[in-house]
Amino acid sequence: MIDLRSDTVTRPTAGMLAAMAAAEVGDDVYAEDPAVNALEARVAELLGHEAGLFCPTGSMANLLGVWLLVQPGQELVCDVRAHVARAEMGAHAALHGITMRTWDSGFGVTDAATIAGVITPDAGPYLVSTAAVALENTHNFGGGTVQPWEHLVEVSRLCRDARVGLHLDGARLWNAHVATGVALADYGKLFDTVNVCFSKGLGAPIGSMLVSSAANIARARVQRKRLGGGWRQAGVLAAAAGYALDHHLPRLGDDHVAAAAFAAEVAAVVPTAVEAARVQTNIVVMDTGPMTATAVVGAAAASGVRLSAVGARTVRAVTHQEVSVDEAITAGRTVAEVLAG
Repeated sequence: MIDLRSDTVTRPTAGMLAAMAAAEVGDDVYAEDPAVNALEARVAELLGHEAGLFCPTGSMANLLGVWLLVQPGQELVCDVRAHVARAEMGAHAALHGITMRTWDSGFGVTDAATIAGVITPDAGPYLVSTAAVALENTHNFGGGTVQPWEHLVEVSRLCRDARVGLHLDGARLWNAHVATGVALADYGKLFDTVNVCFSKGLGAPIGSMLVSSAANIARARVQRKRLGGGWRQAGVLAAAAGYALDHHLPRLGDDHVAAAAFAAEVAAVVPTAVEAARVQTNIVVMDTGPMTATAVVGAAAASGVRLSAVGARTVRAVTHQEVSVDEAITAGRTVAEVLAG
C-alpha cells in the first residue's frame, strides 16, 4: 500500500527514536524541560521572533496564535479554504468567540487589494471589526501552493498600516523555504504570530511551535494550560523535532520531486484532473470529474494507493519521506487509471 493520505502518516526513523531515548527531560509546565526550552529558543531564532511555545498540535498553535491577535466578538479574515476555517472543528468560534470572514482565491493565493476590500478594522457599533488576517504557506487545500514573497510583503504592509494583526499558518513553511530558498527568518518577521509543524513533512511523531514576541508567548503559555495543553516531560518529543530539523529538513525537496512525478502521471492520462505545472511542493489536489471523491478514494485504495477526500469531487495526495519517487510514479499511474474510469 502506498499511503498518500497525508505527510502526517510517517513514523519515527531509527535515528529519531535514538534521539528521543537520549533526551534530557524535565517538567515543561514548570518550564524545566531542557530539550523543550532549547527547541523553543532555536525555532524562535530561526523564524526571527523572540520566543516560542511548543504545542501538541498545529491546530492548538493556530488557536493560540489567533487568540493573541483577536478578542471575542472580533473577526479573523482568511482564505475560504484555509485550514483555520475548514479543518480546526470551529475551535476559534467555539472556544474563543472569534468569527471569520473569507475571500476565495482558488489555489490559496489572492492579492493584497482583495484582502484590503474585505477587512474592516473599525466597523463601528453594529458590525464586526477585523482584528487580524491569516495566511497559509504552503496552502494545504490549495494544493501545496507557495505564497509569493511579494504578496506576503504587501499583505504584511497592509496589515501594519491598517493596524490589524497578521498570523501565519506555516504548518508546511519548511516546504516553502526549501522550494523558494527564502530564509525562514525573512518569512517569520513579516508576521505577528507564526505556527510551524514538525509532524508533517519533517516526520516527527507530534508537535508544533508557535512563535511571537516574548510577551505574547507568556500569555499563550497560560492559555495553552487552560486548554489542557500543558505537558510534562515533553523533551522526548522536542528531541524528535530537533532531530527532524537537523536531518529531515534538507530532504524535503525529494518530496517535491515525488509529487511532481505523481502529478505528471495523472495529468498525462486525465489532464482535467490536475494541472501538473501548478504542483510546487508535496501536495497534489485533483478534480475527480464525474466520480465522487469517496468513490475515487475507495477505488484507489482497492488498487493499493491511499488518498484523502478533501471535497465532494476533490481528492488529495501528499508525498513524504516514506514514499520514493518510483512509488509516487506507480501511484500516479494507478490513480490515473481510476480517474479515467
